[in-house]
Amino acid sequence: MIDVDRHRRLADELLSEPRLVIGDARLAAGSGGVHHHVNPTTGQAQAEVPLADADEIADAVAAARAAFAVWSRWRPDERRDALLRLAQLVLRDAATIGSVLGLEAGVPSAVAGGLPRRAADYLSYYAGYADKLEGSTVPIFPENAFDYTRLEPLGVIGVISTWNGGISSICRKAGPALAVGNTVVVKPMELAPFSVIRFAELALEAGIPPGVVNVVPGDAAAGEALVAHPGIDKISFTGGIDTARKILAAAATNVTPVVLELGGKSGNIVFPDADLVAAGQFSGRVCMGNAGQGCVFPTRLIVHESVHDQIMEQVLAAAGSLPVGDVLDPTTVVGPIISEGHRDRVIGMIDRARAEGSGEIVLGGGRPGGELADGFFVEPTIIDGVDSGAYIAQEEVFGPVLSVMTFAEEDEAVALANDTPYGLAGYVHTNDLRRAHRVAGALDAGYVSLNSFAALPASAPFGGFGRSGIGKEGGREGLLEFVRTKNVYLGME
Repeated sequence: MIDVDRHRRLADELLSEPRLVIGDARLAAGSGGVHHHVNPTTGQAQAEVPLADADEIADAVAAARAAFAVWSRWRPDERRDALLRLAQLVLRDAATIGSVLGLEAGVPSAVAGGLPRRAADYLSYYAGYADKLEGSTVPIFPENAFDYTRLEPLGVIGVISTWNGGISSICRKAGPALAVGNTVVVKPMELAPFSVIRFAELALEAGIPPGVVNVVPGDAAAGEALVAHPGIDKISFTGGIDTARKILAAAATNVTPVVLELGGKSGNIVFPDADLVAAGQFSGRVCMGNAGQGCVFPTRLIVHESVHDQIMEQVLAAAGSLPVGDVLDPTTVVGPIISEGHRDRVIGMIDRARAEGSGEIVLGGGRPGGELADGFFVEPTIIDGVDSGAYIAQEEVFGPVLSVMTFAEEDEAVALANDTPYGLAGYVHTNDLRRAHRVAGALDAGYVSLNSFAALPASAPFGGFGRSGIGKEGGREGLLEFVRTKNVYLGME
């Protein structure tokens, strides 16, 4: 049962005063107008979000540029300690931030409660790098000179985030950028800006100078202004391929480098020697979490033909039993889609698969009724017998939809898994250690998980190939995205 009154009370308490955060100012209005935010669980309006436009973007970049002159000159241990304080504040407010994530993006509380802790992990991990940013010496022969490298911050980083990561996604980007001395201008999507605004407020509370973290919610026009601004030294974007293409085109004008964390259409291969119960439960459950709104989810099940029926029995049992409903209920696994428009897009893709005969819909396939009818829900949906070339098997749905196909030989399984323009993740279920590592090496994916779904630590690099993006987030690789290397040569003759 959806507790609409509880949603309304929480929204009044937590979402009542969204603000643009520019320097030390908190602005109740922006020249981009207002977004009427709708709770995806209830379908009811719950807040008005002020939107930035080119004017506020310019002000935020100017504030970040001025703050860079200060923040980049802080002693590394001072930046470290400030980020550690910020991590502690995020943990202090974890319950509140989790509730905000549920209200703004429909993230089930069981997941939303963990995202602030994950955000704090990124901040703490990268805080530890602040005083360890080391260059190297370069051998010179004969030894008549001294040559060394310096790692330096880039300047002002433009961060554009999507809705499904919230504060966790922002900290994976901002954590390394801030640790090495950069400042950031963050444009959260207007559909889910509240947890990111809270992050900027906590940064100020942690003693980080005004202008180091600026948050300017906005729509596509604000994003275009940010990417095209000549004062931006790098762009870090998470989102879809169509927007990424526009970002690359706009960034080309100023030759602004970019990091792109894009979508996925990840293959999940099940070999006959796997633990079939565990593999089937995994396959039916993981791709449906957060209503399928995860770029790394295993949305293409590629199962050996000899165990298809056994796996499908487990898949259907797992997916069919997932609790769908109110995100404030701790037992809920599948919440709503972020917006009415995106829900309709997901339903449209299912309808297209049905019309084109792209397999058999064996579970779900529509919108739930009853008390869920007013929210933006889509039933967990499984389509069996899908051809790899079908639209539903090639395009990212970003909803609770699983496509199932079969294979006979290992090489065929690998070919099916690689038969998409994406290359974000891959999954392999087998008890043959040699096969596991052989297939992992053959998959064209930036992340491969064997017999599991790993919650990658902050120390692990993450990023895809092909249409899944450029660059890495997380780990030392994610840190190096936000520095430049300078070579210094001293002649000694």
